[in-house]
Amino acid sequence: MHRLSNRIALWLFLACFFRGAATVSAGPSIVSSEFIFESAPFASCHASTIAQTKEGLVAAWFGGKREGDKSVGIWLSRHGQADWSAPVEVATGQQSDGNRFPCWNPALFQSPAGPLLLFYKVGPKPSQWWGEMKTSSDAGITWSSAMRLPEGILGPIKDKPVLLSDGTLLCPSSTEDHGWQIHMEMTRDWGKTWTKTPPLNDGTTTRLIQPTVLTLGDGNLELLCRSGGKDRHIFEARSTDNGKTWTAPTPTDLPNPNSGIDAVTLKDGRSLLIYNNTPRDRSPLNIAVSADGKTWRNVLVLEDQPGEYSYPAIIQTSDGLVHATYTWKRQRIKHVVIDAGSPEVGSSSSGSTGGHQ
Repeated sequence: MHRLSNRIALWLFLACFFRGAATVSAGPSIVSSEFIFESAPFASCHASTIAQTKEGLVAAWFGGKREGDKSVGIWLSRHGQADWSAPVEVATGQQSDGNRFPCWNPALFQSPAGPLLLFYKVGPKPSQWWGEMKTSSDAGITWSSAMRLPEGILGPIKDKPVLLSDGTLLCPSSTEDHGWQIHMEMTRDWGKTWTKTPPLNDGTTTRLIQPTVLTLGDGNLELLCRSGGKDRHIFEARSTDNGKTWTAPTPTDLPNPNSGIDAVTLKDGRSLLIYNNTPRDRSPLNIAVSADGKTWRNVLVLEDQPGEYSYPAIIQTSDGLVHATYTWKRQRIKHVVIDAGSPEVGSSSSGSTGGHQ
C-alpha cells in the first residue's frame, strides 16, 4: 500500500509538472531578418514605413544624396510571394515652378476597401515643410499625382495612422516651427477634409515629436513619443474619447536618445514597442511588450552593434506575424519578421523595464 501511494504521488507530480510546462508562455521571437535591397541608386536612406496590401507587403522610405538634400525622394519596394522588388522612386519634391525640395518621413496606410495611401513631407527643413499625399489603387505599382494637404495639416508625421471604430483615420503628428509640439490630425474621407487637436505640449519646456498611437479599447488610446533636449525618455499621454482630447504628456521610464519609435496594438490586446533602449546613440534597437501600455518588458534585441539602427516602423499582418522595418546605418532598410508569441507574455508579472515616473 505504501509503494502504491508513492506511485500515485509520483504520477500526480509528473502530471502537474508537464501540464505546467505545456502552459509556459512563449515570448516574441525573430522568424527572419533581411535587407529590402542590397544596392540602390541613392547614397543614403532613412525613415521607413510598411503596410500590408491585398498583393503583399509594401515598404517606403526617403532616399537621396543625404538627408535634407533636394535629391531626396520617396522610394518604394513591394514584396510578393518571394522577394522584395528593386526600389523605385514614387514621389519627389518637384514643384510646378521648377524648384525641387527634399522629401521626408513617408507613412503608408492601406484603407480597408480603398486605395493605399502614402503621406509624406516636402520642404527645405522640418520647420518649413508641408504635407503631401498620393494614392495607389494597385497595391503600390502606380500612383496618383501628388496632392498637397491643407494649410496647417502635415498628415502622420512619421508613424502610421490608426483607423478608429467610428471610421476616423487618426494621424499622429507634430510640428517643429514653434519648438517641438505633438498633436493629432483626423480625417474621415481618406485625406480630403481634416480636423486637428491643439498642441499637447508647449514645445520648449517639454520638446516632443513623432507620436505613435496604441488602441486600448472602448475609445481609450495611448500615445508614445520621442523627446528632445534633456528629457531622454519616451513620453506618453492618454485619451478616453477616441483622440479628441488628451492628458498632459508625462515621461515614462523607457529611455529615448532623441530618436524615433513606433508601436502596434496586437490582435490579442498586447502592445509591442520598437525603440532604442538607451538614452544616447541609436544602438541597441529593441522590442518591448506590454499588456497594459504601462509596464513594459524587453523581449528582443534586433541590433546591438556600433552604428545607427533607427526610425523603426512596426505592423501586424492578417496572419498574425509582426513586421518591422528600420534604418540600417543610413545605407539600407532592414526588414524583420517576428512571431508575436503568447498573450501571457507581457503581463505585469513577467517583469518590466519600469513603470511611469
